[in-house]
Amino acid sequence: MSRLRSAARRSRRTLVGVALAVVVAAGTGGWAAGSAQTAVTGPAPGAAAWRADHSLGVRLPDPATAAPAEVARFFAALTDGQRQELVARHPLTVGNLDGAPLALRYEANSRALAAERDRRLARADDPAGTLQDHRQDRAVARRYTALLAPGRRILAFDPRGRGQVAEVHGDLATAEHTAVIVPGSDIDLMSFDRATDPYGTPTGMARSLRAQLAADAPGSRTAVIAWAGYTTPVGLGPDAATGRLAEAGAPRLARLLSGLTAVGARPPAVLCHSYGSVVCGLAVPRLGGGGLADLIVLGSPGMRRDSVAQLRTSARVWAGRDASDWIGDLPHVEFLGLGHGTDPTDPAFGARRLPAVRAVGHTGYLAPGTDSLHNVAAIVLGRYDAVH
Repeated sequence: MSRLRSAARRSRRTLVGVALAVVVAAGTGGWAAGSAQTAVTGPAPGAAAWRADHSLGVRLPDPATAAPAEVARFFAALTDGQRQELVARHPLTVGNLDGAPLALRYEANSRALAAERDRRLARADDPAGTLQDHRQDRAVARRYTALLAPGRRILAFDPRGRGQVAEVHGDLATAEHTAVIVPGSDIDLMSFDRATDPYGTPTGMARSLRAQLAADAPGSRTAVIAWAGYTTPVGLGPDAATGRLAEAGAPRLARLLSGLTAVGARPPAVLCHSYGSVVCGLAVPRLGGGGLADLIVLGSPGMRRDSVAQLRTSARVWAGRDASDWIGDLPHVEFLGLGHGTDPTDPAFGARRLPAVRAVGHTGYLAPGTDSLHNVAAIVLGRYDAVH
């Protein structure tokens, strides 16, 4: 009898795995709907030159291994002149160094963006390149120029792969209430603030949330970080159905959050959308219980955790999904690496309910006028009684 029961369990697991593959493939037109991505990991270009720089007479913190708190102590011991020397010599390293002073990172990333823009423009006129190469170089150069617009605060920039960027909306150094947006699939340098489907982009979500915060609490200082700091899946193929890219992105998100703590920023509410919630599910346990005030997951395929307890966080955990979101049709299971496990909106998961009745579709959660936007703003402001 025991062998029969074991066989039955194996059969059920097999059927679940097959069903998962069929539903994902059918819902996307097959695995060809998504292309496999190479995850960008490790420090930004220039780390080797940074490590070899002994001009200040001290060892510089290793971008790959130094904890953000160690980075913060290092910069606190430098003079303004020494900090500026490092920015001038190593803009990509300083701009991406979690724990470095915020203003210094903004300045470093402006330098790095300008240098990359000029390099792309030079390539666009290189007769050795093809017409297609030239068009792509000019398009990327235009994106860099847009990010260099006055008033934009670029917290991180990495030109590798499809490009990664993080931007601060508001004054993070003085903000009383902060939030971090962690996006899902199809987000990179070129789609970071695209005009189409704006509330499915980090920039569109951040701007909408900050406008709602200003409307709800006009006297409060707020800041929202739009973070596209990991390699996201493209389309809904195997990358979106597995945790490979989330596993590569989780340490980067954990370092960002630890870096905010190191520079004295308020613990943020972290909003994780779609595949971004998989990244959050793997990143949050790395923080040792702290680092954030609230964790909000919207339109989640699962977090690769079975319950709130497995997140090992003291933060309040919220979950919401609107009735028209297609992601609710996916089986919330994990089998042979496919799928992301328990639905965070399932009461058994243990998250607090975030109503999203008026949201429409998979990318409408922070659209103006929705109850989900109202509720997210209330959470960021700490007005938990206003969530309904």
